[in-house]
Amino acid sequence: MSDHLFVVRKLVVVALGVALLSSSGLSFYRSRTLREPVVLSDGVTAVKALGGYFDGINGTVNDCHLYVLEGKEPGATMLVLGGSHPEEPAGRLAAWLFAENAVMEKGRLILALSTNRSATRVTRLGGAYPPDYTIETSFGGRVFRQGDRWSDPLDQWPDPEVYIHYPSGQYLAYVDVRNINRAWPGSPDGTLTEQTAFAFMELIRREKVDVVIDLHEAELQYPVINTIVTHQKGQELATMVSMMLTDNEGFKIGTEFSPVNLHGLSHREIGDHSEAVSLLFESAEPFLDATRGITSRDQLLTGRDEFVVRAGQHGLLFAAIDDKGWPIAVRVGRHTSSILQVMETWTEDHPNRPMVGRGVPRYRDLVKNGVGHYLRDPGKAQPGRLYYE
Repeated sequence: MSDHLFVVRKLVVVALGVALLSSSGLSFYRSRTLREPVVLSDGVTAVKALGGYFDGINGTVNDCHLYVLEGKEPGATMLVLGGSHPEEPAGRLAAWLFAENAVMEKGRLILALSTNRSATRVTRLGGAYPPDYTIETSFGGRVFRQGDRWSDPLDQWPDPEVYIHYPSGQYLAYVDVRNINRAWPGSPDGTLTEQTAFAFMELIRREKVDVVIDLHEAELQYPVINTIVTHQKGQELATMVSMMLTDNEGFKIGTEFSPVNLHGLSHREIGDHSEAVSLLFESAEPFLDATRGITSRDQLLTGRDEFVVRAGQHGLLFAAIDDKGWPIAVRVGRHTSSILQVMETWTEDHPNRPMVGRGVPRYRDLVKNGVGHYLRDPGKAQPGRLYYE
């Protein structure tokens, strides 16, 4: 009888294990294959594939969409990169709002909403991240993948003992072999992540991009936060943008200069390996702090966390936080206003090569109305104007 009970217990444990594996596997599959709608604004004149600039990623998981907004009048070209680190959602959402609302009148805007698409399809291993989050709108919720900082190991494996950056030869942390913001300027013969960076460099060179903006968020315990990081070619532009935003938009943003000897980052390598001015924007995201509490969808969107607040009370943070937190609308609004201000400042400095757009909410609009107010209803999209990330 005891032997029988032992066998029954083993079978129950096995059955529970199979059920757990099946349910978790189904959850991972749904997260990886979740389709995120993009309702194209009237200003989107073309949708291209990144693989069109480099055959090495053509048809791969990282062959992302590129949304092109061409003004009726000629001017300069800007590339905005959202989703370099998808776990920093304000960057993706800011680019999304441009794709769904912007109209360029002068010049050209190119948008990547999933710069590292592989990283959008996985969450941080062992991080207990939610697989997705929902932005509420008047027509219901829009669901977005949460994503990770690194490419999915299912798409790029194995990691080396040490990551040797190409072409500098600088030694970097092994896991950063899957971090696109350590892979610039990329390599045509490298990993998937390096080939993705190389494809974007080919886009920048072929399309003669003038300004590249890489959108990010950072934990409050990280010193480079709420700032514009700029290549030396963009120092005057970034400084003026910082001054204008701080004076006129209701939030403070600083400037940092890209270290010459720290390789792999977009603000360094894009400027070094092309004619473009390269900028990187950072906003505050308490969700990423090591001192955070429960990692939840609510925490991600509200930016509220009592443990991060306590860390601030002990002088451990580089950005202030209180019980109001850092809501997603605040973080997205900082990015949209910063992008628009770059366009305006560039145009003042280059009147013969302007960038002029309209239709995109600024910081105050987003703080007042929320992100969902500016997302469009996929159910009302015109034929041919609905894409999926």
